[in-house]
Amino acid sequence: MLYQLYETQRALMAPFSEFASASAKLYSHPLSPFTHTPMAQRVAAGLDLMHRLAKEYEKPEFGIKTVKVDNVDVAVQEQVVIDKPFCRLIRFKRFTDDPTALADMKQHPLVLVVAPLSGHHSTLLRDTVRSLLQDHKVFITDWTDARMVPTEVGPFHLNDYVAYVQEFIRHIGPEVNVISVCQPTVPVLAAVSLMATHGEATPRTMTMMGGPIDARKSPTAVNNLAMNKSHSWFENNVIYRVPPNFPGAGRRVYPGFLQHTGFVAMNPDRHLNSHYDYFLDLVRGDDDSVDSHRQFYDEYNAVLDMPAEYYLETIKTVFQDFALVNGTWVVKGTTVQPADISTTALLTVEGELDDISGAGQTKAAHELCTGIPKERQFHYDVAGAGHYGIFSGRRWREMVYPEVRRFIQRFNEDANKLDLPGRKPAKPSATPAATPAATKVAKPAAKRSRPAAVKPAELAAPAQPAVQASAQPATKAPRKVPAKATRKTARG
Repeated sequence: MLYQLYETQRALMAPFSEFASASAKLYSHPLSPFTHTPMAQRVAAGLDLMHRLAKEYEKPEFGIKTVKVDNVDVAVQEQVVIDKPFCRLIRFKRFTDDPTALADMKQHPLVLVVAPLSGHHSTLLRDTVRSLLQDHKVFITDWTDARMVPTEVGPFHLNDYVAYVQEFIRHIGPEVNVISVCQPTVPVLAAVSLMATHGEATPRTMTMMGGPIDARKSPTAVNNLAMNKSHSWFENNVIYRVPPNFPGAGRRVYPGFLQHTGFVAMNPDRHLNSHYDYFLDLVRGDDDSVDSHRQFYDEYNAVLDMPAEYYLETIKTVFQDFALVNGTWVVKGTTVQPADISTTALLTVEGELDDISGAGQTKAAHELCTGIPKERQFHYDVAGAGHYGIFSGRRWREMVYPEVRRFIQRFNEDANKLDLPGRKPAKPSATPAATPAATKVAKPAAKRSRPAAVKPAELAAPAQPAVQASAQPATKAPRKVPAKATRKTARG
């Protein structure tokens, strides 16, 4: 019933939102006579803010049309590689006719970014993808809003999530490097563990960023909610059926609008101040700040419904039974045993100021993956970064991404030299390989204090508790030498 009431309220507010938008333009357009009336700027700013508070936010686009490779602008096209009911596997295909960039692109490692299914759309990782595209061939999971999936398709369970990840890894091939951001660290570790148990080739590397591997470590307020409420409480208080005006009518979901309410409730003062600053920026005509606010909230306010089965099983498996760390998680008759992973290198990343995922929660992956040699395990702690900052923004671009890039490059070069079983030897590189300096093995992270609130740019957090890991800083990036190649059009 609550979902139907929300949709009714949204439908009633839609005309007022459009009216506020049109009126704001009436008081701000340079050719309108109302623009020259007293207080016109304040009236226009107030109406614009009203429009944004009342409007419906649709899923944003990735909007990545070009990236720079060797300082050359390379065209990027989104391609749907696998289309499943609850997820699409998207490849960001790169095109260029520059011979140097082309030769470099052909040697770039394959990367699968597993986006979180925890409230926001995969476009939340736009900055992550844009950075990776400079040096990698990138795939990403694009999860579908559950209210758009017809009930005849059937339910979607946590085990189905694991199966999806395995299918995507097999499709891309064992040369893939997997990056899981936030929530998917647990199902990704399970997927790779099961592949190792069954004797399949596993990815070359796993990079786990801010995920709940062991939610018992340094639990935050978000973790405590999932741990202290019973399974029946979640089922009775946050699960509703999709209204009739959607393809998935009747499907049981954790609605996106409830998740968004939870996001805002975590830092209400921050949001109020942010909207007030937006109003003042409109009055002052500060276009850069206005655009920044709009871009952030266009993403932050766009949420999706999660399948009820998947959400409830995640709460129970990850935050109540701690099945992964206790060794009691069974997927289709096989126990998840991370210790079976032996050839995949592991990097964990966590933010120093993360108040969504407690310190050491992702780093716990090292304690589970005992089959991976210590010289292939790494942990990076991002100084000054909150939850959002480890995969987006300045700290991601300047601190985290260089470490991830070097980590992937190092173990892809090692795999190519060793010609590991089940992996195709890479073609000779046109670029002389620089020798990466030794990276430090993971060490226990020191305890750290946490701020009372996060910065506005770090507000986009998953609906359910998530964890992050820490790693030791890697070394300086290898110097690239332009490769020679004949000029022709090709793909990277």
